[in-house]
Amino acid sequence: MTNDESPKSGDLPPYPEMILEAIEALDDNSGSNKAAISAYIEEKYEDLPSAHASLLTANLASMKESGKLTFVKNNYLKAEATEPTPKRGRGRPRKDPNAPAPTPKAKDPNTPKRGRGRPPKAKDPVAEATSGMPKSGRGRPPAKKAKVAAEPKPAPADASGSAPAKRGRGRPPKAK
Repeated sequence: MTNDESPKSGDLPPYPEMILEAIEALDDNSGSNKAAISAYIEEKYEDLPSAHASLLTANLASMKESGKLTFVKNNYLKAEATEPTPKRGRGRPRKDPNAPAPTPKAKDPNTPKRGRGRPPKAKDPVAEATSGMPKSGRGRPPAKKAKVAAEPKPAPADASGSAPAKRGRGRPPKAK
């Protein structure tokens, strides 16, 4: 461009006009990002203020808030070009109060009534026959059978010569 085509520093249009002009000139279906808009304005208008980047950012934000521009995937579009999709809030959406109620299923009178709780597992005769140990059911397994020794081991004797007293199960009581 020559100096004859570019406007003079006093002839700069307002930023909203320059932004809309840049978006129209770039003519991208998905919109124009901030860097492309800034490059277009810098190319077209030579005598921009030193705070051009911050002015552009502020004007883009205010135009987005006022509804003149829409912001989709980091790109700016003119508002009349697209309808903004409403943002979904957090959590599960509410039920439609005007929606018809679900129809209850018809019950078959021949079906037996279910009992309370979880139904028992199906018995598998093949699995029961192949298992080596019979299952005792729930809870703690039964105690191991005591081995019968031919000779009982002699108990170690105290210095006094008597056998020590057998300790009971559990923690011994505190000494007072």
